[in-house]
Amino acid sequence: MSGGVDSSVAAAILKEAGYEVIGATMKIWPKELCGQEKEKTCCSLKDIEDARKVSRDLGIRHYVLNLEEDFRKDVIDYFADEYFSGRTPNPCIVCNEKIKFGSLLKKAESLDCDFIATGHYARIEINYSIRLRESADKAKDQSYVLFCLKQSRLKKILFPLGALTKNNVRLKAKELGLNVHDKPDSQEICFVPDNDYSGFIKKYRDIKPQKGDVIDSSGKALGQHAGFWNFTIGQRRGLGIAGKAPLYVIEIKPKQNIVVVGGAGDAKKKKFLVKRVNWLEKGVKKETELEVKIRYNHKKAKALVKDLGGDAAEIDFKEPQNAITPGQAAVFYDGEYVTGGGWIDKIIP
Repeated sequence: MSGGVDSSVAAAILKEAGYEVIGATMKIWPKELCGQEKEKTCCSLKDIEDARKVSRDLGIRHYVLNLEEDFRKDVIDYFADEYFSGRTPNPCIVCNEKIKFGSLLKKAESLDCDFIATGHYARIEINYSIRLRESADKAKDQSYVLFCLKQSRLKKILFPLGALTKNNVRLKAKELGLNVHDKPDSQEICFVPDNDYSGFIKKYRDIKPQKGDVIDSSGKALGQHAGFWNFTIGQRRGLGIAGKAPLYVIEIKPKQNIVVVGGAGDAKKKKFLVKRVNWLEKGVKKETELEVKIRYNHKKAKALVKDLGGDAAEIDFKEPQNAITPGQAAVFYDGEYVTGGGWIDKIIP
């Protein structure tokens, strides 16, 4: 229970359904670094108090679990390491895999809980197999950030909000008299509440500016930057250079401390390699046409997905897509169902 409306209503729905519900709030980041005064972030003292109050209102037990060390090691360090490797991380997916449905699930099992439930907007269907499906509310669907969960974990997870819309959830919270019914959604990464990723990394790793060249695809120097880790593929603003047409980051070379830029057309690619693939659907063909998302807000696009064996796959979009970014997740869909996904490794020319 994060202290928000979604997890609060999820708990209420389960209690109404007859489950014995235990509320658990994760303390994952020191309050002085978590933007506790910001309304649209999470894990502040106010959020913990909101979760406690909702638990009291629902008549359920509530625990605060200190997972700071796990979060720092598995999420924060990963976040910084990825930027220093020239990739763009997705800490929300890693937090789901390692913390919410990793460390927290182990805590739940130690309390003899049969399931762990969250306020995610997604659906799990169990028939002859376990399937991960998009939520009914497509605008809030979070199946993309859950692709990494193995079936052994999915069978221990409940998503009570999967068939509801966000508006339904807020109305239910209001009907129940929960004080969080109109609480704003969290939007930023919880440990970077001001959205200044570069500033956070510099402070967290205590690094100094490191000048390098900004070049075009022909190798011509166009300007300088203060560190390649300040950039991500597809970035347009903050390049520190001007051109006749808009310029975008199209490649990052960490070993040379070089940032490569190009025009809008240069930022669009078709084919790339995916590593650490998690296949959720059994019997997927070695080569099949699916829809693929390469960012949370990316519109699914048709692509040929080729299973290369091991944990690798090759993705070839029918139409070029903007800003295919190493470090981000590529998630494969067959209609509303997640068939698998993995981490974008590199662009294939």
